Amino acid sequence: MIEALQDLPAGVVGIRVSGRVTADDFHQFKSTLDTMLDSDEIRFIEVVDADYQGFGPGGLLADIKQGFSTVRHLGAFKRTAVVTDKEWIGHALHALGWMIPGDVALFGLDQLDDAKQWVAA
Repeated sequence: MIEALQDLPAGVVGIRVSGRVTADDFHQFKSTLDTMLDSDEIRFIEVVDADYQGFGPGGLLADIKQGFSTVRHLGAFKRTAVVTDKEWIGHALHALGWMIPGDVALFGLDQLDDAKQWVAA
């Protein structure tokens, strides 16, 4: 499931992913993504909950398609905070973070408030 985060600083968009993420989840998130991409400065938080299980039906393909739709906006990404306690995500972020535009930082689930402050700064 993908859900929009509430109670974020002005100019910050965030999501929480949990369970199995399907193609339908990405389709429902598309309007939020389109709004985020309308900005000249993208500040983004992604919370990966402890119960995140990966992709469900069509989820990976939908993720790849959505990723390609952001390519023309890469210069707008200023800060991305990834909030999770999943160790493998931290390893992947450290190995592949250079591919993410702008500044990227990793936070634990208990550091969500710190992530909000960092991404908004």
